[in-house]
Amino acid sequence: MSLSPSELHEMTLASAKKALAAGDVSSRELVEAHLSRIDAMDGELNAFITRTADQALDAAKTADETRAKGGDLPPLLGLPVGLKDLLCAKGVKTTAGSRMLENFVAPYTATCVRKLVDEAGAISLGKLNLDEFAMGSSGENSFFGATKNPHAPDRVPGGSSSGSAAAVASDMVLAALGTDTGGSIRQPASHCGVVGLKPTYGRVSRYGVVAFASSLDQVGPVTKTVEDAALMLNAICGVDPFDATSLSETVPDFTQSLGRDIKGLRIGVPTEYFVEGIDPGVKRAVEAAIAKAKDAGAEIVEISLPHTKYAVGTYYIIAPAEASSNLARYDGVRYGHRAEGASELVEMYTRSRTEGFGEEVRRRIMIGVFALSSGYYDAYYGRACQVRTLIRRDFETAFENVDVIAAPVSPEPAFKIGERVDDPLKNYLSDILTIPLNLAGLPGMSIPCGADDQGLPVGLHLIGKPLDEATLIRVGDCLEKVLPPRPTVKGA
Repeated sequence: MSLSPSELHEMTLASAKKALAAGDVSSRELVEAHLSRIDAMDGELNAFITRTADQALDAAKTADETRAKGGDLPPLLGLPVGLKDLLCAKGVKTTAGSRMLENFVAPYTATCVRKLVDEAGAISLGKLNLDEFAMGSSGENSFFGATKNPHAPDRVPGGSSSGSAAAVASDMVLAALGTDTGGSIRQPASHCGVVGLKPTYGRVSRYGVVAFASSLDQVGPVTKTVEDAALMLNAICGVDPFDATSLSETVPDFTQSLGRDIKGLRIGVPTEYFVEGIDPGVKRAVEAAIAKAKDAGAEIVEISLPHTKYAVGTYYIIAPAEASSNLARYDGVRYGHRAEGASELVEMYTRSRTEGFGEEVRRRIMIGVFALSSGYYDAYYGRACQVRTLIRRDFETAFENVDVIAAPVSPEPAFKIGERVDDPLKNYLSDILTIPLNLAGLPGMSIPCGADDQGLPVGLHLIGKPLDEATLIRVGDCLEKVLPPRPTVKGA
C-alpha cells in the first residue's frame, strides 16, 4: 500500500501508529513527508527555531530496523513530533525564544523529552518557536520572530506555545509538546483549531524545562485529536526523582477513557466565564458545544466561581515574582548572552541582561522584583498567594457538585499580528479564562468546537478535578465526534 506525502502528513498520531504497525508505511517515509511539509510551510509560519532533520532521519532508520526485528515495541516508535524550545534536549539548541540563550546547547535532556523520545520512541523533528521564556499570549515575543496562525497568517497563533500549535495545525508534525503557565497550551490550541491539554500540576516532570514560574509551569501535549492527546499523555506522565513537585500517584492508561459516553455526567458552566465583552461568535460556538454535551446525555449545571475576577491580577504578581527569581541566573557569567566591552562587573551584568532579554521579559522581571521587595512583599505577593487559595477553593466547592466544567478558552478569536504590541494589559486579559486553572493546579483541555463569524477557530475549554485527566479525555473524545471537524490547513 503506497501513500502520498499529503496522506502521510495529514495522518493523526493514532492513524500513523496503526499504519506503521500494519506495514503500510515506514518511519522514514513518515519523517520525510513531514520534513517536506516543513520545507513547504514553515517559511511563512515560522513555527520552528531549530530543525533536526539529520538526527530525525537517523532515528527513523533505527526505528524501522527495530520494528523489523519484532517483539515488544515502544508505543510511539517512529512517529514524528515537535518540542517547544523550552524543553532541553541534549546536544540540541535550547533557546527559550530568547537572545539570552541564542546559542545555548543543552547538556542534558528534560525528563518529558526522554520519556517521549528515548522511551516511547517518538522522533523529534526540531524545536518549536515560543514567546520568549514563555512570557506572552500571542507568539509575537520571540527573539526569532513571530509565529503566524496557519488559518490566517496575518493573525497570531496564540502563545506562548505558538510554534507547537502552529506546527500541529499545519501538519508539520503529528503532535508536539508545549508548556502551560497561564494558558500557553490551551489558548494557542484554541486559536489554531487543535487539541491542547494541560495536565494537573505535578503530573508531568518539569526537570529540564527552562523555568518561568515554577509553581505554575506544566508540560502537556498539543495534538490533532483527543485520542492523540491520550497517547502523548501516556508517554510523558509519571513521578520523577529529579523533580520534587512531580506526583507519585499511579498514572492510568488514558486511552481507556476513549469511546465512552457521557450520560449522567454533570457538567458545570460558570457564569463568570461568559463575561461581558466576550466575542459573540466565540460565545455562540461554545454554547452550541455545551448543548451537544446535553444532547449526549450530560446534565448541564450552572455554577459560580466568584473569585475569577481576581485571577489575572493575582497571576501577574505571582508569575512575575517567580520569573524574577528564576531568571536571576542569566547574568552573562556562566552561560547565556554576555555583553562585550564592559569595564566592570555590574556594568557587564546590566548590559548582558538588557541586551539578552526582550521588552516583555524585562517588564515582568521588574514587576516581580517590585512585588517581592522589602515593604511591598506582604501587600502584593503575600496577598496574591491568599487570593490564589480562594480561587482554588472556588473550584473545590464547584467540583462537589459537578464532574467537569465547560467554558470558552479565550474570550475572543485570534487577533491580528501587531495589533496589541503597544497594549500589554489587553494582551494579559486574553488569558482571563485560562489563568485560574494554573493558580489552582487543575487539568484543562481545549478542543475545537467550531468557528466565529470570520471563520476563525474557537476552542471549548474543559476543566477537570485534580488528577482527573481521564474524565477530560472521556468528555472531549465524546464531543469531538459530534462537534464540527478540526479545521485543516491547505498546503503551500
